[in-house]
Amino acid sequence: MTAVRLQTVMGRDLEQYVHDLARLRIEVFRAFPYLYDGSMDYEAQYLDTYVQCPDAAMVLAFDGEQVVGASSCIPMRAEDEAFKRPFMEQAQSLGYDFSVNELFYCGESVLDSRYRGQGIGVAFFREREAHAARLGGFTHVCFCAVDRPTDHPLRPADYVPLDDFWRKRGYEKQPELQAHFAWKDIDQAEETEKTLTFWLKRLAASHSSAFST
Repeated sequence: MTAVRLQTVMGRDLEQYVHDLARLRIEVFRAFPYLYDGSMDYEAQYLDTYVQCPDAAMVLAFDGEQVVGASSCIPMRAEDEAFKRPFMEQAQSLGYDFSVNELFYCGESVLDSRYRGQGIGVAFFREREAHAARLGGFTHVCFCAVDRPTDHPLRPADYVPLDDFWRKRGYEKQPELQAHFAWKDIDQAEETEKTLTFWLKRLAASHSSAFST
C-alpha cells in the first residue's frame, strides 16, 4: 500500500491547490458514468465556491506533496440552486423532517486510479461526515450521483456501480429526490441536462428523530 496522507483543508487555504484539483477532476470525471468534458476555467470557478464558503472543506489525499485525490463537502444552503431545489420544493411534502439548513452536502470524490482499492474512498466519507459533525447543526448528510442507462454506448463492459459501496457507508437512495444539471459529455457537441439522484444518511451524532420516506 502506498502511504497516502489525508488532510482537511478549508477556505483560503484551498487556493494553493485549485490548479491541481481542477486537473484531477477533469481527468477522473472523463470516465463513465460522468463522461465530463471539462475545462480548467470552469473548474476554477466551481472550486471558488469552496474557497469562499467558510464552512466548506476539501479532504485532500497526498502522496508526498502531490495531490492524488480530493473529496468535497459543503453545507447544502451554500450550494447551487439546482441541488437545493429538490429539498426546498419536495422534501417536506415527502415527509422528511429536516430543513435545507440542517443538510450537509458531500459533493464529489476524485482519486487517481493508481491509488484506488486502498480504503481512501471510505476515509473520504468518514472525514467529510466528521467535518459536518464538528461544525454542528447538521442532522443529515447527502450526495447525488448521475443516472445513466445500462445500455449507454460508453458504459465499460466491466463497469460496477458504486451502490453497494454507498449502502455500506449507511446511505439510502432517494429516487424521488433528483437534481438536474447540464454539462458537455466527451462524445457530444453540446451540453445536455443530466438527472442526478440523491442518497441520504442521518448523521450519527444527531439527536433528532429519524427521517421518513
